Amino acid sequence: MKVLSMAHTPIRVGSRPYPLRLIGLTCVAFSGLLSVASEPATTPNSALPPAVDRPVDFVRDVEPLLKAHCHHCHGDDEQQARLRLDARAIILTGGISGPSIVPGNSAESLLVQRIAGHAVGPQMPSDADPLDAESIGIFRAWIDQGATWPDGVGSAATDVLRHWAYIRPGRPPLPDVADVGWCRTPIDFFVLAALDRRGLKPSAAADRATWLRRVSLDLIGLPPSLDELDAFLSDASSTAEQQAVDRLLASPHFGEHWARPWLDAARYGDSTGYHDDELRPSWPWRDWVIHALNDGMPFDQFTIEQLAGDLLPEATLEQRVATGFHRAAACNLEGGVPTESRRTAQLIDRVNVTATVWLGSTLECAQCHNHKYDPFTQRDYYRLLAYFNNTPDESGPTVGPGRASMAGPTVGIAGTTTFVMQEMEKPRQTRIFLRGSYETPGETVSSGVPASLHVSAVAEPANRLGLARWLVDPTHPLTARVTVNRWWSEIFGAGIVRTAEDFGLQGERPTHPELLDWLAVELIQSGWSMKHVLRVIVLSAAYSQSSNLSPEMLAADPDNRWLSRSARLRLPAETVRDNALSIAGILSPAIGGPSVYPPQPPDLWWIRDDKSPVYLSSGGEDRHRRGLYTVWRRTNLHPSLALLDAPNRITCTVIRSRTNTPLQALALLNDPTYTEAAFGLARILSGTIAVSAGGSQTLEERINYGFRMATARHPTQAETDRLAELFLGRLQRFQADPDSAYRLIDSVRGDLAAGIPATHLQAAAELAAWFHVATVLLNLDETITKG
Repeated sequence: MKVLSMAHTPIRVGSRPYPLRLIGLTCVAFSGLLSVASEPATTPNSALPPAVDRPVDFVRDVEPLLKAHCHHCHGDDEQQARLRLDARAIILTGGISGPSIVPGNSAESLLVQRIAGHAVGPQMPSDADPLDAESIGIFRAWIDQGATWPDGVGSAATDVLRHWAYIRPGRPPLPDVADVGWCRTPIDFFVLAALDRRGLKPSAAADRATWLRRVSLDLIGLPPSLDELDAFLSDASSTAEQQAVDRLLASPHFGEHWARPWLDAARYGDSTGYHDDELRPSWPWRDWVIHALNDGMPFDQFTIEQLAGDLLPEATLEQRVATGFHRAAACNLEGGVPTESRRTAQLIDRVNVTATVWLGSTLECAQCHNHKYDPFTQRDYYRLLAYFNNTPDESGPTVGPGRASMAGPTVGIAGTTTFVMQEMEKPRQTRIFLRGSYETPGETVSSGVPASLHVSAVAEPANRLGLARWLVDPTHPLTARVTVNRWWSEIFGAGIVRTAEDFGLQGERPTHPELLDWLAVELIQSGWSMKHVLRVIVLSAAYSQSSNLSPEMLAADPDNRWLSRSARLRLPAETVRDNALSIAGILSPAIGGPSVYPPQPPDLWWIRDDKSPVYLSSGGEDRHRRGLYTVWRRTNLHPSLALLDAPNRITCTVIRSRTNTPLQALALLNDPTYTEAAFGLARILSGTIAVSAGGSQTLEERINYGFRMATARHPTQAETDRLAELFLGRLQRFQADPDSAYRLIDSVRGDLAAGIPATHLQAAAELAAWFHVATVLLNLDETITKG
């Protein structure tokens, strides 16, 4: 086994030095191009029936011959030798034996050679009389004249290949709109044009405080501080919003927030999954993602390094760490699982995840048979699988010194070892799995991309590096569209294509197709800059709309498909946590490093097994790290994250569910993280710590201060009165029973200092009363919602 050991050499993952050992990948894949059954060779023209001496019309002359003699074996229902003759693009791709026709040269076309009986193998059609010389001459003339095939003619296969998602996007012109003055960026022209066509009007702009809170949560996952909010509100310049966006995009917290959806897609976890679910050190790859996003790494390079960083010339250690993308999957380490079963499961997972993340395609349907709806064959599937089938078995997660680096039954990682991809010198043979089972291997294939998608203009190596470069080729019809659609979904709550995982024929069509194409082209032409695209989106008038919903708007645009208002969305699980800790002033700003263990109910990890790790809650700064760093044990996800719809990441997730249940409210009221956050906010409002409520003195001033911290707006008088009533009622209770105040403080403060003398009964009563007010503020619908 080849092991890269650098245990004593400090290296950098992003901006943090860590000693690492890189273990070459264990998982494998299956390869591409099917073997050629018969190799076409040029047949002398004199040996073939001559082409007819007249112009040939496909519909009049050629299609009837195909239907009569070919389609019953090579059509929609059956594809012998994996060949279809009912769509021009598929004829050009061909079947097992390669392309069926060579436009402009009938003598070199395998179709002509087969029907004339001049190719290796049986003459076609094999179950009927040979075609006469006139019919062969028609085929020859049609091919020699360029093999013209009119659009819209042929079987459904033609429609599949002309499906909008499989056609390269072009930059559309900006449409005419009724109110040009409303538009701030090109995005707005497309949004407003769609509204105009439906007789809808955009909503008024949100107030500036709401906009700043919204954009802060969208770009860095944290609310603005009151200092940032007041500075923005006092800036009347025309560039105030642009400056705010640029500040947020430059924040080191940008990468932390936007790493979260990428980790979902990459099925990142800190454990192996399945029954044993052992902990493993995956966090160096997570840190690489954070720093790559913060550094503004172009998305094409971001793709290449994660899929094939180890294959780049003179690959750096960071580039090898990047390949942890395809080492993040769950891995079944249970006893009795055959090695080949485990290995092929990993390979299949890599193909499916690659297809979902970059192609927006349900390619897993082609594992056992040709895709029933999209233009992907089983052969295509295993050609893609072959790219991943060249990694050594002996470097797997079940054997070798890499396993010894894991800490065993206790929580934590001994040493700093992480798993990466590593290519074998000699490619492994790949076979198609008949009916999708590795136990019934079929034909040998070699690596290659789906025949129905574009072919790169530049010859690429037949390895993962070639695959990665093909995915980010500027002419690729899917990658840029799929990528900007996911970013759009994170901001607006739904993608322009709402089925973000399926751009195929069974997925939804885009609500704004021209806008999607404009964004895709903008991404490519900006140098694949994620920050540039996000900047254009959040500075648009469409983004700046109010989220208020009128009865008329609800009737005309109930799902907000046409963006007649801004989206009002509950924050993601990690952001709910980060938001509360930030408001309380106790969120740790530390970036990166091993995963942490915030408090959770005892014994959730315990099973009757000596392999069960012990969950020891983190203390100090680690107790209040961002949710991104919470240990992600797949079978025992932290309950507050799971309740708020964080996925277990056993599989690839590109869109999270959003549910609304009573358990969520109970978690936010009682989970130690949130009670400690409420206590932290109570310390601020009570003035018991140095950072008091902005110098506020009166009860109303303190309530206003806390309310603005939580929601970015001033409370109404009715809201102030209700909170004041709550505070005074609780204060009276705790003054009458000082011991209950101390008991409450001790039960909710965690390891936070109370900040009051043990004998200061009035201060204890006030702090306990403010805790109840802070709990209400942190549990407001506005607080956990992006409005």
